[in-house]
Amino acid sequence: MAFVDLETTGAKATVDRITEIGVVLVDEDGVHEWSRLIQPQTRIPPFIEQLTGITNAMVADAPRFEAVAKELAALLHGYLFIAHNARFDYSFLKNEFKYVGLTFQPDVLCTVKLSRALFPAYPHHNLDSLIERYGLNANGRHRALADAQLIHQFWQKIHLIHDPALIAETVKKLVGRSSLPSNIDRGLIDDLPDSPGVYLFYGENDLPLYIGKSINIRQRVLAHFSADHSHGKEMSLSQQLRRIEWIETAGELGALLMEAKLIKTLQPIHNRRLRRNNALCAWQLQQHAEHLRPVLTWADDLDFGAQSNLHGLYHSQRDAQKALRSIADQNQLCLSVLGIEKTAKGRPCFAQQLKKCKGACIGQEKPLDHAARLLIAMNTLKLATWTYPGAVGIQEGDEIHVIDHWCYLGTAKNEVDVQDLLDSSRPAFDRDTYLILSKALKKPVRLIHVDRGGRTYE
Repeated sequence: MAFVDLETTGAKATVDRITEIGVVLVDEDGVHEWSRLIQPQTRIPPFIEQLTGITNAMVADAPRFEAVAKELAALLHGYLFIAHNARFDYSFLKNEFKYVGLTFQPDVLCTVKLSRALFPAYPHHNLDSLIERYGLNANGRHRALADAQLIHQFWQKIHLIHDPALIAETVKKLVGRSSLPSNIDRGLIDDLPDSPGVYLFYGENDLPLYIGKSINIRQRVLAHFSADHSHGKEMSLSQQLRRIEWIETAGELGALLMEAKLIKTLQPIHNRRLRRNNALCAWQLQQHAEHLRPVLTWADDLDFGAQSNLHGLYHSQRDAQKALRSIADQNQLCLSVLGIEKTAKGRPCFAQQLKKCKGACIGQEKPLDHAARLLIAMNTLKLATWTYPGAVGIQEGDEIHVIDHWCYLGTAKNEVDVQDLLDSSRPAFDRDTYLILSKALKKPVRLIHVDRGGRTYE
């Protein structure tokens, strides 16, 4: 086991740098300690100097990370990486190793999560709370080696309180060690990125098996394999798997859009929910004589992305009629006026006989009143109208997702890419893409307008 703590210039692993590394190694040969100050190649902010006691003067002549990288990688190789709020320390080290061309992907245990799992009755699990609760010997708080020693002390304390078998089982669950499929090389798994994107599982003869998305590709792929003994679907997938590919994206939105697009294109056999690409239908409110009535319309006949009077999105006429009947029942709407039920003129519909209709079918409710109630009831299903004059882009990191009338054209890195996407034909309206985009545009996003020259402007 390697108990690790870092001190850094800030909290963002992609921007800030390491100033000190402390490691307590525990193995069959006993306990060994390793510690180094690191030249961060940037200024340490004053409040960080005050918190840690590590000043800019102290690290001025310290080695850069690249000078200790190989030594540290050799020390940690094959050890369980244990840290308090482990994602923080792991992310910083992974980025630093990446800068010098080394891969760093150990099994990771977070002692915050371990403390919560073993002691759920306690409200706080930060390091200061553990020091007070268990009487840990704090010598030089907020220095890397001293804090690594505290984590090791916590590990020793819990073995005096809990059965070692319970601790081992809890650690196993938290670490999530995966039983890799027999046909997948461990080296490929180590290459999986800890970034957002889409992953693709292939079987024999490059048959697409499954496409998924995640904000952490590696974590999600390994989760498939850690569950393969308890879920039939995961076991089947694991046995059939021969190859894994992945596509990194700038963020979660790009992963969602890419997943929906690839599933429709490749039709993987294990993606049942998103595979359906048959014709969509929706209700459109139209005036029939004196009454307003929902009329079923199909995406093959209308450009759903450009329509402003559509309600609901359904994969079959049966689903659409079931939804409309439910709305009628909940709002005492007339089945005859809605076209759900055929009745002779002047005769009550079945719902009216059950006192579930206010009588529009027999003149007891005015057509205008019924229409007003229908509009209110259907408003919850109304599709958002495309309010932009043309295509727009949603900025996510260094990528622009180009959208036109709720259709995802693709993702661009520059203006040339934007022009290529605008020159391509607009894909058919897709329910899953619409739901992803309508939800995304309700949040604060950086919206980019694009023109046919490929130019972008906010």
